[in-house]
Amino acid sequence: MNFATNHEGQLTIGGIAASQLAHTFQTPLYVYDVGAIRHQIRAFKQVFETAGVAYAVSYASKAFATIAMYEVAKAEAIHVDVVSGGELYTAQAADFPMEKVSFHGNNKSKAELEQALDAGVGTIIVDNFHELDLLDELLKAAVGKQNVLIRVAPGISAHTHAYDQTGQTDSKFGFDLESGQADEAAKRILADDHLNLLGIHAHIGSQIFEVAGFEAVTQKLLAVLDHWHQQFSFTPKVLNVGGGFGIAYTKQDDPLPPEAFVQAIVTTLKTQSHGFNWPLPAVWIEPGRSIVGPAGYSLYTVGSRKDVPGLRPYVAVDGGMGDNIRPALYQAQYTAVVADHPTAQPTEHVHLVGKYCESGDILIDDAPLPATQPGDVVAVFDTGAYGYSMASNYNRNPRPAVVFVEDGQAQLVVTRETYADLIQHDQHYTAPSQPAPTSTATTAAKK
Repeated sequence: MNFATNHEGQLTIGGIAASQLAHTFQTPLYVYDVGAIRHQIRAFKQVFETAGVAYAVSYASKAFATIAMYEVAKAEAIHVDVVSGGELYTAQAADFPMEKVSFHGNNKSKAELEQALDAGVGTIIVDNFHELDLLDELLKAAVGKQNVLIRVAPGISAHTHAYDQTGQTDSKFGFDLESGQADEAAKRILADDHLNLLGIHAHIGSQIFEVAGFEAVTQKLLAVLDHWHQQFSFTPKVLNVGGGFGIAYTKQDDPLPPEAFVQAIVTTLKTQSHGFNWPLPAVWIEPGRSIVGPAGYSLYTVGSRKDVPGLRPYVAVDGGMGDNIRPALYQAQYTAVVADHPTAQPTEHVHLVGKYCESGDILIDDAPLPATQPGDVVAVFDTGAYGYSMASNYNRNPRPAVVFVEDGQAQLVVTRETYADLIQHDQHYTAPSQPAPTSTATTAAKK
């Protein structure tokens, strides 16, 4: 695990000691190294530019969506994709250019589609016929056209957790290719005066370590586009192969650099497109985890400890499944260090657990750590994706703050929730003045 330290040997994030950040902003705390985010975005862009291929890097903001993150994406001149009205609203609040927004989702509501159309969202990625019906209804009175991509289920399963697979035929996402649904969708869109078909989209899954799946889906989508060109005289402008590039959470993970996946996609595009009598489309990718995952850290303060002879000790911290549900949900694994002694040799293996009232509230089931004391700050690496975005108020715990660090400067970008925040939507209940009538069923039972 690569990390930076200062002259005192302490873990640093963006040039600031992690323990100092914990002291200043309290724990549990999400911290992002903004320089690392920018570096990965630029690495993706460099592959395309070196290859001379038209492209768009579209940040999959479901991984981590805040105003500040959309502002960083805007500064780096990339696209973003959103999957809800809430994410779109946040992007609007960040003044993100709407023409660079794509809107995903397998069950977009009418209200969300209205919001997207009113905002001027650049591309809607159509997922099903119900959505086409809604768009047709909403666009009847429209003057211009709405750009769309067709999301297909390519029949390619990624080698990843079952919950992270999205490209197989038996999936809730996208038009099926084998049954002809995708062809019917293309035919219908091309005949619609209010829709402008840009191309095709597929996403085969998340946390993928092998390039073979991306090579296969690129080849398959190119074949579909060529089929549409021959059948419908359609000239595609966009080939969107999604994201899902894996990152290293533990020493056992050995992924390729995320940009290596892009290189494989570009190479496949060039080699498989020979003989097409239509120009190469722009390649769009949707990295999320690979942009923000390694840039994020979760900082906790050690509290209680439980020792049972012959069993692994339990070391508890002041966060847990409320700020990182992935270990309980996906059996996700992470790596942790003591922030002030990150290079210290481990002296024991412990269950690193949270404070929530669930036996499954285990952040790391087997964490090799040096001896810890109450008050020590523990840093968990690579939590930048799906930690904050999936956080909850379980057990009525406030969600942590989020801090961005860059060039030795720390800035609070999401304030810590308070107890008052937890009850802001609660309403008092006034019981009816008269007793509720006894139900017929209850009366019959008494007789």
